[in-house]
Amino acid sequence: MSATSAAAVQIVGAHKSFGDKKVLRGIDLSIEPGTVTAILGPSGSGKSTLLRAVNHLEKLDEGYVAVDGELIGVHLVGDRLKELHEKQILRQRARIGFVFQNFNLFPHLTVIENIVEAPVATGRLPKAAARERALELLAQVGLSDKADAFPRQLSGGQQQRVAIARALALDPQLILFDEPTSALDPELVGEVLAVIRRLAETGRTLVVVTHEIGFAREVADHVVFLDEGVIVEQGSPGDVLVNPTHARTRDFLARVL
Repeated sequence: MSATSAAAVQIVGAHKSFGDKKVLRGIDLSIEPGTVTAILGPSGSGKSTLLRAVNHLEKLDEGYVAVDGELIGVHLVGDRLKELHEKQILRQRARIGFVFQNFNLFPHLTVIENIVEAPVATGRLPKAAARERALELLAQVGLSDKADAFPRQLSGGQQQRVAIARALALDPQLILFDEPTSALDPELVGEVLAVIRRLAETGRTLVVVTHEIGFAREVADHVVFLDEGVIVEQGSPGDVLVNPTHARTRDFLARVL
């Protein structure tokens, strides 16, 4: 995928509460196409909720998300935003790859069946072409020899690499990663980050919620520090991670570094 086909993301006035708890408090964020954005922050800061709002896995109470100028999950009726039909939302999600913290592979399907499922179900590819594409993707993530294995036969790092291959199967312009290494044993983290590093060189737009500060410093173009549902600080990795201006950012980095 070329950089010109990567997605731009616009988040405007994003508010979200769960009961009495306000999780997002008016987030505004612009993500340039073809860039890597790392979202950092303490547990409970709203990182995963914000990420899940981008493909409408979480419905915002106020505000909206647009990808390449198209509203996600909603449409404008007069001056009000109304929910799209589920079929339309699913069509939009097919353009947005999502890699979950806990892999979310289908346990009853083999590795290659997990990857083939979406392109065939959405009518993007016939089964033979989807299988050929899946084999290419498995080669990219270093798992060519695991095509016929079941998820339970793989390590956590291997399962997450399969999940990344599955996210790539629909050739999305935008890929969202929700703490992709947090469920992994420390020795398996590197193999997953290496795959994401290679993806960062393809010109796709990547948004990564992560606790891996070193990875964010090395790979991200833009770092966003979130705390208590607001963006406290954002900028280049050098600005936010090396010379943060806000005390909350400095305190967070002092705890995790």
